[in-house]
Amino acid sequence: MIEKTINIAVLGAGESGTGAAVLAKIKGLEVFVSDNGSVKEKYRNLLATYKIPLEEGAHSEERILEATEVIKSPGIPDSTPLILKLKENNIPVISEIEFAARYTRAQKICITGSNGKTTTTNLIYYLMKKAGFNVAMAGNVGKSFALQVAEETHPDYYVLELSSFQLDGMIDFRAEIAIILNITPDHLDRYGYELQQYIDSKFRIIQNQKPENMLIYCADDPIITGELKKKSPKLTLLSFSIRHSERMTAYIKDNQLNIYYKNQELTMPIQELTLKGKHNIYNSMAAGIAGQVLNIRKGIIRDCLTDFQGVEHRLEPVIKVHGMLFINDSKATNVNSTWYALESISDNVVLILGGVDKGNDYTDLIPLVQQKVKALICLGKDNEKILREFGEIVPLISEAHSMEEAVLKAYRYGEKGYTILLSPACASFDLFENYEDRGRQFKEAVRNL
Repeated sequence: MIEKTINIAVLGAGESGTGAAVLAKIKGLEVFVSDNGSVKEKYRNLLATYKIPLEEGAHSEERILEATEVIKSPGIPDSTPLILKLKENNIPVISEIEFAARYTRAQKICITGSNGKTTTTNLIYYLMKKAGFNVAMAGNVGKSFALQVAEETHPDYYVLELSSFQLDGMIDFRAEIAIILNITPDHLDRYGYELQQYIDSKFRIIQNQKPENMLIYCADDPIITGELKKKSPKLTLLSFSIRHSERMTAYIKDNQLNIYYKNQELTMPIQELTLKGKHNIYNSMAAGIAGQVLNIRKGIIRDCLTDFQGVEHRLEPVIKVHGMLFINDSKATNVNSTWYALESISDNVVLILGGVDKGNDYTDLIPLVQQKVKALICLGKDNEKILREFGEIVPLISEAHSMEEAVLKAYRYGEKGYTILLSPACASFDLFENYEDRGRQFKEAVRNL
C-alpha cells in the first residue's frame, strides 16, 4: 500500500512561504501556496520552477481547510479569521522555521530579542566563518531557513535570527544555543496590547531545550530576569551584564570586556569594539559568549569584535553633506531601537521618525529628544500621535509624506556638525514595502542631495 503524501498549504508567498513550499515539494509532499495579496516576480518564478501551484489575491478557504498541515508566513496574524478556523478544525498551523528544522541535523544557534537581533546574528555568523566552521545564516535575515535546507548544502550549524512571529509557530523546534538579548514592548498590536503575551512568545525559544542546552541572556533586563525566576528552566544559563560582575559569564570592569567560561577568560578594552553604543556592548558580549561556548580561539573572537562592520539599515553611516552626517537606522521599528540610536549619538540631531505605530509608548524617548533633537520630521500617513507627543518639546517639527520630502526638509533644518538620523520607531508599511525599502530610499535621497 502506497502511503498518501501529506497535503501542505502554505499561506504567504514571500521569502519564508516560498522557501517552505520548495522544501515541501523536494521532500515529496503535496503542496500549494496561497497569498492574499500580489506575489513578487522572483517568488512567482521560483514556485513555477518547482511546479508548485500558486493562487494570488485571495485564499481558497475550502481547499486550505483540506490540508493536513498549514505553514503560515510570519506576517499573518493568529487572529486572522482563516487561522482561527484552521485551529477550530484542529489543523496544525506552524512556522517555516518549525517545518525546516525537521529536515536538518545541524546545530541551531538562535537569537531573539526586541532589538539587536540582526547585528548579533551577523556577528556570530561572521565569528564562526572566520573560525572555519561549516555554518549558514538564516531566519529573519537573508535567504529563508527552509530554502537553505532545501538546497541541501548540509552545514553543521545554522545561526538563526528569530522574531516573535516565527517563534509563535514553533512546536518541536529546539535551539541548542538560545540567546535572548532584551525584551521591551513591541508588536503589541499583534498581541492584544498585552505585554505578557509578547514575553511568552519570546520565551518560546527555550521551550524544548534540554539541560545540556544553553540560554545566553541579558541579566540587566528586568523582564528577562523576572521571567526566568518564574520559569526556573532546567538548562545551562549564561548571563551578561554591564552593571554587575558577580556570577556573570560576561561583564564590564574598568572599561574592560571580560568573558569567563569554563575556566577560560577573554579580556579586551571596550574602546576596541568596532560597534559603538551601549546596546552594541550587549550585542558583542552575547556574541563573545557564543564564541567561547563554541570553543573558538580567543584571538579570533577579539579580532571579530574589533573588525566587524555592522549591518545595513542599522545605524549605518551614509555620507556627509556640507558637514552633516546622514545615518540610516531604518531597522529601528520600535521605540527602544530609536532610544539606543539617540543614546549613541552626540547632540544636534535632526530626527526622522514615524510610520505604522504598533502601540508605541514614546515616553522613554522624551528626555533624549529634549536633550539632543533640534528638529523632528514626522514621516508617515498618520503623524498625529507623534505630533501630540513631541510638539511641545522640539524647537522645530514638520511632516513629510515621502522620503525625498523628509530628506530635503532634514537637510534644510540641519547645520554643519549636525547628524541627520532616520530612526523611525515604527513599521514601514504605510509608505514603503519594508524597512529595507525605506532605508534604501533614504540613502538614494541623501545621495541625490
